[in-house]
This record gives sequence, structure tokens and C-alpha cells, in this order.
Amino acid sequence: MLISSDQIEQLHRRFKQLSGDQPTIRKENFNNVPDLDLNPIRSKIIRAFFDNRNLRKGPSGVADEINFEDFLTIMSYFRPIDITMDEEQVQLCRKEKLRFLFHMYDSDSDGRITLEEYRNVVEELLSGNPHIEKESARSIADGAMMEAASVCVGQMEPDQVYEGITFDDFLKIWQGIDIETKMHVRFLNVEAMALCH
Repeated sequence: MLISSDQIEQLHRRFKQLSGDQPTIRKENFNNVPDLDLNPIRSKIIRAFFDNRNLRKGPSGVADEINFEDFLTIMSYFRPIDITMDEEQVQLCRKEKLRFLFHMYDSDSDGRITLEEYRNVVEELLSGNPHIEKESARSIADGAMMEAASVCVGQMEPDQVYEGITFDDFLKIWQGIDIETKMHVRFLNVEAMALCH
């Protein structure tokens, strides 16, 4: 992966800040990040940093700690699309970003976002809004899942059940949506530095 020594240095400084000068970062190291405190899906974001799928270390499970190399791997998902990239590189980078997001929703690592998993994320996202009750959050999630089914499966039979969103479905749903504005890591101050592998 192409990365300048300045970028490595900057990322390493941030890594040391987060780890408290230790060789690894643990989940509790994220407790002192103010921007993250305000995020309603804070626990899911932190878990994604330790998800073995995102660390490219296996199909499931969560690591107890991550080293600097792991940190660089996670940061690679946040690399901005670069004008020097050709179309194939752009698509690969976009797909990797969406895979990271998909893993945040697919909490049981079975390769499918079920209605319950989707409801869980929506409820967390809306938990900070006192005007939206849990039932409303569930209705929003249910509606979004029905929309996903219509995009991915088309017209379903009355007795047909949509089992959930696969990664291919997820790519279809996100087609034409600007992932760049949805996925950034301001709390790490490294948006412009992380690179795709």
C-alpha cells in the first residue's frame, strides 16, 4: 500500500494518543474520545474497529486489542476517493467502505442483515431523539426493510418472507448514494490520511 512517511507518522501519533503510549489499543481506550460520546451508535462503531472481518483476520469474532498495523487496516476503509484512482480502484475502494458498514449492521456475522439487526441499529440511531418512541423507530426500520426487499427481490408473493439483506443487496441499495459524505472519522482526525490496500 502506498503511504507517505508523514501520513504514517501522523497516524502513529494518533494511535499512541488513543493507546496511552501502549503497543495496542483496547475498546476502553475509545472512552476518552469526546466526539464519539455524542454518537448514538458509538458501541457499534467501536466494535467495528475490533471486528475480525474488518481486521481481515477471520469470518467472525472480535479482537480484544489492535496493534498499529491493525489500526492502519481499519483506517484503510476511510480513505477518500482519490482523483488519481482509475475506475476499478474507485469501485474497489467504495466496495470496501460498504463492506465495513455492512459488518456494522450484521452483528452476528452470518452474512445477512436481518430485520432484528436493522431494527437494533435504527433504534440506537434514534435513541437520542425524545420525540421518537421505540415503536416509531421499529416502524421506520420495518419500512426500510420492506423497501430493501422491493429493491433487491422485486415484487414478492404474499406468503414470501424476506430473510434479510445480503452484501450484494447492500451494494444495490447503496448504488448511486455518495458514500464519501456518510463515512468519515472526524473523531480520529485522519480523514485525509487513511489508505485502501
